[in-house]
Amino acid sequence: MNGGEQTPPILSIGEAMLELSAAGQDDLWRLGIAGDTLNTAWYLRRLLGQGARVDYFSRVGTGEFSQKMLDFLTAEGIGTDHIARDPGREIGLYAISLKNGERSFSYWRDSSAAKLLADDPAALDRALAGAGIAYFSGISVAILSDRGRANLRDALARARAAGTMVVFDPNLRPRLWPDAAAMRAGIEAAAAGADLVLPSFDDEATHFGDADAGATIRRYLDLGAGHVVVKNGGGPMWFDGNRGTGALPDLSPDTPVDTTAAGDSFNAGYLAAMLAGADCADAIRAGHALSRQVIRHRGALVPQAVADARLT
Repeated sequence: MNGGEQTPPILSIGEAMLELSAAGQDDLWRLGIAGDTLNTAWYLRRLLGQGARVDYFSRVGTGEFSQKMLDFLTAEGIGTDHIARDPGREIGLYAISLKNGERSFSYWRDSSAAKLLADDPAALDRALAGAGIAYFSGISVAILSDRGRANLRDALARARAAGTMVVFDPNLRPRLWPDAAAMRAGIEAAAAGADLVLPSFDDEATHFGDADAGATIRRYLDLGAGHVVVKNGGGPMWFDGNRGTGALPDLSPDTPVDTTAAGDSFNAGYLAAMLAGADCADAIRAGHALSRQVIRHRGALVPQAVADARLT
């Protein structure tokens, strides 16, 4: 999965936050940096190797914790040239609670600078210029104003017309939207302009009423998506579109320690394998192998998981 210098530039768009996770002792918490699109960018950077260019597009504040995030990204080899600074806002914060390996979150993000990340169309165009892949999520669009969502959709459409592959993970988070109808409309508008959509079936069934993965696939293809891969919590997976049609019934589930970043890491494993020339089925297997390793550890970003996935 090492694409090296042949890997096209990748731009991941969204919100990175401070992450608080249990440190194994009562009232002791570990501070990290994470967020769905950042998680995928981080795993991609690790998988693709030193020659790969993975940039992050967001907005942060000017205080200590925003600088901590920028320093972290730089140390991890993720480009920060397209991260704007906001003197009046800061980055958000979330805490992870675990029960039987399943996570729930508490958020503090009302004044997050990332909510304004798409307010400058020219900055979006500059960041997307020359990108081989532009990756964003349902959270990326959920935190924005209506104007910001329109700016982002328009910029991605321009980039797509210029040859950028647009990849979208719906990552449904109802609490970030005014209501369910607004969420469904916003997600489908974003997916309609994507070359690849990576939904999770349990979310799609809950919020769109899809009876099976086939219904999820048909809905996104009918909207205009080029290809759809339906994640299924470690179970069988399905895909359809311009990269082929099929199902993988033989994927082995795992008992999770922490499901944080399970889908984010799958997306990275899939994209890295795709960039290395794998077909859709083998790319799914690569994503699944990485995700299985990630959920065996606590937290979103697990260096050991990348090494272990390469051995499976």
